[in-house]
Amino acid sequence: MASSSYVRLSAQDHSFLVAERRSTPMHVGAIQVYEAGPLRRRDGAIDVATFKRGIESVMHLLPRYRQRLKWIPLEAHPVWVDDRQFNLDYHIRHTALPRPGGSEELKRLAARIMGQELDRSRPLWEMWVVEGMEGDRFAVIAKIHHCMMDGMSGVDLAHILLSPSPEYELHEPVPYVPRTAPTGRQLMRDAALRRLAIPWEIGKALVEFGRSPNLGTDLRERAEAVRQLVSWAVHPASPSPLNGRLCPHRRFEWLSMPLADVKAVAKALGCSVNDVVLATVAGAVREFCIARRAHPDEIDFRVSAPVSVRRDEDRGRLGNKVSSWIVRLPIDEPDAKERLEAIRRVTEELKRSRQALGVQMMMAAAEWAPQALLSLGARAASGLGRLYGDQARRERPHQDGRPGRTQVRHRGLPGRRGQCAHRNGRAHGQGRAAGRRLDQGGAAHGREPCRPGRAAHGQLPDRDQRAVPHDQGDKNAL
Repeated sequence: MASSSYVRLSAQDHSFLVAERRSTPMHVGAIQVYEAGPLRRRDGAIDVATFKRGIESVMHLLPRYRQRLKWIPLEAHPVWVDDRQFNLDYHIRHTALPRPGGSEELKRLAARIMGQELDRSRPLWEMWVVEGMEGDRFAVIAKIHHCMMDGMSGVDLAHILLSPSPEYELHEPVPYVPRTAPTGRQLMRDAALRRLAIPWEIGKALVEFGRSPNLGTDLRERAEAVRQLVSWAVHPASPSPLNGRLCPHRRFEWLSMPLADVKAVAKALGCSVNDVVLATVAGAVREFCIARRAHPDEIDFRVSAPVSVRRDEDRGRLGNKVSSWIVRLPIDEPDAKERLEAIRRVTEELKRSRQALGVQMMMAAAEWAPQALLSLGARAASGLGRLYGDQARRERPHQDGRPGRTQVRHRGLPGRRGQCAHRNGRAHGQGRAAGRRLDQGGAAHGREPCRPGRAAHGQLPDRDQRAVPHDQGDKNAL
């Protein structure tokens, strides 16, 4: 009899399943626009069969893409097992926009696709090949459940699916032989043995921690990180026009900015690219609140900014290795340069205080916590930050491993309870794209947050320390 094989989800990966509701699907997404190139057939259609062969040729490098969830009886904790009925045609789907399709039509389609939950009885990902784009282009809308990946593992995934040059070779796919899934009895036995080992594992971890040469400093830092995390939970953020009850429907918006301009501002003012992005978000939120007749000086507005804790040995692995900063944005400050300076001071203090240790320690403790406590923690964490955002990550320019040059890449984030807007930033090539997912009920008029975003970035000083006029930025807004 063949031995069974499975992989237990980490507590952090599991938390994204626990937090998921009909109104808050917990998948991440990406929209990629390509030149059709050799994928354009003589009849004008996109050669989707070749696209599928390209994906199939690298599937052996992505074992999680052919695995589904199985649940441990009684404990109700999920594990990954090979899907014996895996069907690539189910996951790679083909659709078209009314010709000629532009950005607005693509955004509306992406919003509908992102608003649909993934089927938990199958591997948790989909790719939609979208025809009908104007300018001899096609798009790919991809979504994958957050329990499978974080931002950095998404970058590693892109390195597998995409190549840095237009030269490509489609290899023969490696035959897929699914491994035997464990029985419920086997899973219960392994879970019981794991529970029995908890005291030993905790003792071993304490002994290792006690050997730290800076034990006193480490203890103080961790205690302060936990104190800050608890204080955020005890004192929730203020209500704002961007928070409220969520419906399952979404709008998807994006705007693009030259990466050179963002770097120039960061260099001129002695801050990081992430600081410039957060300052732009703060300015956009301020303008949005004013337009909604809310007073920015009365709102305690916070951003949950993920911080990667992925180590070198974790490169190339799917799953989540991420903590977060809770950043209070100075939306009450009318001056753009002062906003940026305030954010620079906050992020410098966060680096010194190692606030991200709080979430990291909570996730480590959750590995041994009962299911009920994990559920409670996942729901409580959704109220820590009032806008969920992603740190800027630098990507090298990619071209599809299959024919077609990448033109645009945008990424979407999962929703969280009570948060009607979610911001993501991604740097690639010579540009920087910022994506937003908005709840149609709580953040109506979905284009509004992107217009002040362009204007807020335009207010920041350029490399010569000269302010760009406000109306100039707004005129070029999406």
